[in-house]
Amino acid sequence: MVATPIGNLEDMTLRAVRILSEVDLIAAEDTRGSIKLLNHFQIHTPMTSYHAYNKIAKARTLTQALLDGKNVACVTDAGTPGISDPGEELVKMALDHGIKVVPVPGACAAVNALICSGQGTRRFCFEAFLPQEKKEREAVLEELREETRTIVLYEAPHRLKKTLDLLLECLGDRSLTICRELTKKHEEIRKTTLFKAAAYYREQEPRGEYVLVIAGQDRGELIRKKQEAVRDSISLADHMKQYTDTGMERKEAMKAVAKDRGLSKRDVYRMLLEEEAQT
Repeated sequence: MVATPIGNLEDMTLRAVRILSEVDLIAAEDTRGSIKLLNHFQIHTPMTSYHAYNKIAKARTLTQALLDGKNVACVTDAGTPGISDPGEELVKMALDHGIKVVPVPGACAAVNALICSGQGTRRFCFEAFLPQEKKEREAVLEELREETRTIVLYEAPHRLKKTLDLLLECLGDRSLTICRELTKKHEEIRKTTLFKAAAYYREQEPRGEYVLVIAGQDRGELIRKKQEAVRDSISLADHMKQYTDTGMERKEAMKAVAKDRGLSKRDVYRMLLEEEAQT
């Protein structure tokens, strides 16, 4: 699995050049694009097409070639194979047949964007491109609403405006870093917010490929919202009853209710006494 440059040919590693020169066959997502890369580095290894539309059938053919003793390199149009690009199915099939899979690291737009975003890097989730099918896209956005990790998304220029509006509507205003045309001549990295970015691109036509790095939901704020929702949805007495009806001791029930509602156990006890006094 050989990573290739996402824009700047200087990002091609010496190891990648050697591997692509030594293998028996290169499985390329776009042979027309890859031939330019191979010619630049004077690599003459035969290529075969391996893309999203033949990824299952071709993976079987490539697996058989591997079983026959051939060495195969998988490359995508740009970046790391298997990351929002073909490669996953081939790896699974190879491993299922006991074939050794070797990563040859290099450029990856998601990681490059993350490390220069100014957003949190310790915990992040990668969603690639949002689904085009409406119901699936809505389901993914709903999951992201409460995501506390930094979110990394890819987007094409012709869909960027709609995606920014959807993210703003679903996630609310968040810190956002927009990375455009990474490693290329017109590379741009701009830290802003979802609100400002959506407003900006209503007036400006997006150009180039984008990576969006979005701050996750604040964990403390998320907990507070859930506690507020509980307090608004059920009375204290009914909340207590939910726990005691399961056989829980009153003392333990008060502790659980206090946690659910973001209160101290003492406050729960006091409020229960006040409610009982009024009835």
